[in-house]
Amino acid sequence: MPTGGLGQKMKSIVITGSTSGIGFGLADVFLSQGYAVTISGRSQTNLDKAYRILSGKYDQNRILAYICDVSHYDQVEGLWSAARARFGRVDIWINNAGAGHPETLIWDYSREVIDRVIAANVTGALYGLTVASKGMMQQGFGSIYNMEGLGSSGPVIKGLALYSATKSALAHLTTAAAKEAQGTPIIIGSLRPGMVATKLITEQYKGHPEEWKRAERIFNILSDRVETVTPWLVNKILSNKKNGVRIEWLTKSKLFLRFLTSPFHKRSIFD
Repeated sequence: MPTGGLGQKMKSIVITGSTSGIGFGLADVFLSQGYAVTISGRSQTNLDKAYRILSGKYDQNRILAYICDVSHYDQVEGLWSAARARFGRVDIWINNAGAGHPETLIWDYSREVIDRVIAANVTGALYGLTVASKGMMQQGFGSIYNMEGLGSSGPVIKGLALYSATKSALAHLTTAAAKEAQGTPIIIGSLRPGMVATKLITEQYKGHPEEWKRAERIFNILSDRVETVTPWLVNKILSNKKNGVRIEWLTKSKLFLRFLTSPFHKRSIFD
C-alpha cells in the first residue's frame, strides 16, 4: 500500500456510522483480521471514544477516525478523500449509517423525525453509493455494501412504516445500482444482518416498559448479538466476488428453526 506503512495487499475498509452497534462491530472484526479501517460518525465525542477503544487493541497506523454526517454530500466526499489519502485506496465501502424511530403511527410523525430518518437511511446511503462508486471506477476496483434492514424484504410492522419504507427504498436502490455496475470493475451488494441487539431496537421502546415487556420475548427469538453476527458478515464480505449479492444472516430456514425450537431453547439476547 502506498502510504501508512501498510502492506501492498492490505485492504482498506470505510464504514459509515461505525462508532457503535453493527458498524463498530464490523470495524473491530476487520481490524482483528489485519485490515486498515476508517471509522466515522456524526458525533466527535462518540468518534473519539470509538477510536480510543480500537486503538487500544490494534495498531493505530491501521485506524483512521473521520467525522462525517452522511446527509451532507461534501462530508461524504471528505470521508472518501481522507481514507484514500491515508491508506492509498478504498477496497470496501459499507453504507452502515442509519437512523430509527420509536413505534409511531404515520399521522403522529413529526417533520424532524421524517427528515432525520430519510436523510440517514436513503439520502446518506445514496451519497455514499455515489461517492464510493465514482472513486472506485477511477481506481479500477472496489466493493460497496448497503446495510439493509426491516422493510428490505417487504414485511410491514405497525408503527415502523417510515423506517421500513426507507429500507425498502434502499433495497431497490441497491438492486438498481448493482445492475448498472454490471461489466464494471466494482461490486455492489447489500448486507442483511437480521435483527441485532443494538440501541436501534431498544430505543423504539424507550419510556414504554410495558410494550417492551410484550415484545422482548419475540426479539429474543429473532435477535442476535453484534459479536455473533459481525464476524460472519466480515468473512462473507471478504470472500464475495459476485456483483448484486445479498449477504443474509437470518435466512427463512434459520428463522423457522428458531421458532420451532424456542419452547426448548430460551435465548436472552438483551441481558
